[in-house]
Amino acid sequence: MSDHASVCSLDCPDICSLTVTVEHAKIVKIRGSRANPYTAGVICTKVAGSYPEWVHGPGRLQTPLRRVGAKGEGRFAPVSWDEALDIIHERVTSVIAAHGPQAVLPLNYAGPHGMLAYASMDLRFFHKLGASLLDRSPLCGGIRTQAWLGTFGTTPGIAPEQVRHSKLTIAWGNNVTWSNLHLTPIINAARRDGAKVVVVDPKRIKIAEQADMHVALKPGTDVVLAWALAAELERRGAFDRAFIEQHVAGFEEFMADARRYSVAEAARICQVPEAQIRQLAEWYHTLSPASISVGNGLERNQNGGSGIRAIFALPALAGKFGVPGGGLVNGAGFVFPKTPAKLQRPDLLPPGTRTLNIVDVGAHLLDPTLSPPIKAIFVYNHNPVVVHPDQNRMRRGRAREDLFIVGCDVVMTDSLAYADVVLPASSHFEYDDIYAAYGTHWLQRAERVIPPQGEALPNVEIFRRLAARFGFTDPIFTASDAQLMDDAVDGSDPRLGGTQPSRLPTDRATAMTVSGEPAILFKNVFPKTASGKVELASEYLDKKYGSRLPTYRAYETKFPLILITPASDERITSTFGGLKAGDVTPPLEMHPDDARARGLADGVRVRVWNELGEVHLPLRITDEIRPGVICSLKGAWMKTSDNGQTVSALAPGHHADICGGACYNDCRVEVAAL
Repeated sequence: MSDHASVCSLDCPDICSLTVTVEHAKIVKIRGSRANPYTAGVICTKVAGSYPEWVHGPGRLQTPLRRVGAKGEGRFAPVSWDEALDIIHERVTSVIAAHGPQAVLPLNYAGPHGMLAYASMDLRFFHKLGASLLDRSPLCGGIRTQAWLGTFGTTPGIAPEQVRHSKLTIAWGNNVTWSNLHLTPIINAARRDGAKVVVVDPKRIKIAEQADMHVALKPGTDVVLAWALAAELERRGAFDRAFIEQHVAGFEEFMADARRYSVAEAARICQVPEAQIRQLAEWYHTLSPASISVGNGLERNQNGGSGIRAIFALPALAGKFGVPGGGLVNGAGFVFPKTPAKLQRPDLLPPGTRTLNIVDVGAHLLDPTLSPPIKAIFVYNHNPVVVHPDQNRMRRGRAREDLFIVGCDVVMTDSLAYADVVLPASSHFEYDDIYAAYGTHWLQRAERVIPPQGEALPNVEIFRRLAARFGFTDPIFTASDAQLMDDAVDGSDPRLGGTQPSRLPTDRATAMTVSGEPAILFKNVFPKTASGKVELASEYLDKKYGSRLPTYRAYETKFPLILITPASDERITSTFGGLKAGDVTPPLEMHPDDARARGLADGVRVRVWNELGEVHLPLRITDEIRPGVICSLKGAWMKTSDNGQTVSALAPGHHADICGGACYNDCRVEVAAL
């Protein structure tokens, strides 16, 4: 039995350092390590409890497979790697001969967050092939990223550790207990020293139970609340006029919209008490340093980008930047010296290659007018049948007999059941990789801790073999993992201390500081917008999306209840969904008033439906969720459903105001007893 340093690669902002205990080439225990000072030996229960079963359990894929049953039936026969690659080559070259290379589409997302497994040799392969490009960011996180870029450019906000210095911290649309775990003790430590904590969320999440204020607003109205706060701060004389004059662009344009919303009007639209808005404005005026952590929850509606931008404006208006613990706990990804062009080689792309929005893939698969049509897809690092909006549309598209599907994953997912060829991928414990977090300021590297299981291969090696089979002989397609790591990160960055990225130590994380100090916006880092200022009226977003300023659009349908589908404490998106802990059907949470109006009792099974589908769930009546809103956790697999649909079946396919983002929380439904 031996212990090994590792890193958690899953889709989470924290990227924990791990200690993995191995016995007879199998993982027997996982616990947190202190290699990353931020995660400091603490990991979530789902990682500690589920990783060993995920890596070694009965669902693990250990050999290539070819489909022998109907699409979606899940019947396969084993084949050799050579046979699998031959089938893929034959079918894909046939598609290209008939329809051109853009009829091929990679359909991947954010399963592992190692820079090699996430997007390296795979994109080199697809760029050389000339396949359609996929814009992945709209599915999650892209709206927030684009809002940040439009307001501040490619510069980081404060690290989460800075919240320890805050006298006021606001968790806005961020369920830190489940989705940003290590921020929670920092917030609690600050609160013990007298800091105020405010949670803005339609649900009374765990941290809201200890907060000084919980603002349970109506989903999709965050922009109105932020505008009203801005207007109330101005009325109170809380603006830092000197800072605005020197560092803010678009102030008058932004405030002209904000002043339209009085506290009373905002309270009516957001469905919160007027007193809460006034109290929050008073605290934000009088308490400094003040920090805001904006999560992904509030981006998932048609006003998502506007809400985030209006929140991002608040510290600029009130002069909260430039001090430890002041500003925004966002933009961490921009602190790293990443070199994606060198790693992914977009220069290989043929001119004019189209880009498709990941949110629209289900619609594109069913669109007879799309030219060229999508005739082959590669699904990896992703479980689209479970996580995409309008689940039934995605399933209909993937069931096409003329669509060739290559699936690649660690375990047999619901999405792989539709594949023609399945390739077994290695877990991140079986290869080396480098990790740049999207929520912290620490760079980490990890080496494999167990040998490959069965015939499984790392993503990088799978695409090396595909490149060779397609005749791509350039040295970039035979690059080693070490070479790819050195292509992923700028080795000349002084923070690496002269160490090549591929040789960074695995027993400690590398701090992404600025001249040895934590990054603090307007102290040692500054906006990288075209104007060099905080752009409340954004030329970048105007050119890209026609969204110079935040806007508000009410969203109503004939269905009266708003269904939100936040992250689970048992899964990370859909990862671990096929395991014992994730096999339980998630309940539907409903406020007592809404249950009473429908004659529903706690524990009954209900049907939740709209024009897109119907889901059957057990009902949990609770005042943790506000009236008019219901909640069920995302990521559950089909085995938890008695009718082959989960909550993603109910999510609409329209786009947010920027980034073409997904609008899961614009889901409107009705509920009745089964």
